[in-house]
Amino acid sequence: AIHKANPDFDTSRYANPLYANYAVVYVNWNDATAYCAWAGRRLPSDAEWEKAASWDDTTKTKRVYPWGDAADCSFANYYYDKKNKISCLSDMPVKSYESGKGPYGAYDMAGSVAEWVNDWYSETYYKNSPSLNPLGPDSGLERSVRDGFDSYGIRSASRHGNYQGYTGYKYGFRCARSLP
Repeated sequence: AIHKANPDFDTSRYANPLYANYAVVYVNWNDATAYCAWAGRRLPSDAEWEKAASWDDTTKTKRVYPWGDAADCSFANYYYDKKNKISCLSDMPVKSYESGKGPYGAYDMAGSVAEWVNDWYSETYYKNSPSLNPLGPDSGLERSVRDGFDSYGIRSASRHGNYQGYTGYKYGFRCARSLP
């Protein structure tokens, strides 16, 4: 699938142990879902992802970025922050930015790669959704992607949609699990 997505992409790094801790890219929603199921997990919901990326339970406030309300290159690996006109992109392994961890200890919630989540994408659903654990729309044309990379910005609330079969150089995922 990686070769079909981009024949110029160097897949040799996947067999190179030096890249064992780098984000996997060129993953579509279907493959991300299948991998998480294989691992006994699932893709997080849109709401779970955003809470892990921005909600500070101690202060009961929502952060702009996982680490707080200001951004610079010491917090994340990202291409372009429109507001601050900052470029901080480099090829880094996951967990390289200790100061960029989210309030729940999750790494790389901003920067690195955009991440597929389980929900269907809707620009209007969250305007009238339940305030506690909204489950997302029942259907749609595109799946939700949590950003943190490139022209979409690195704000924790940044999101967009894409077709679930789409792959790209900045598309990855993380798995979640439900507590008993």
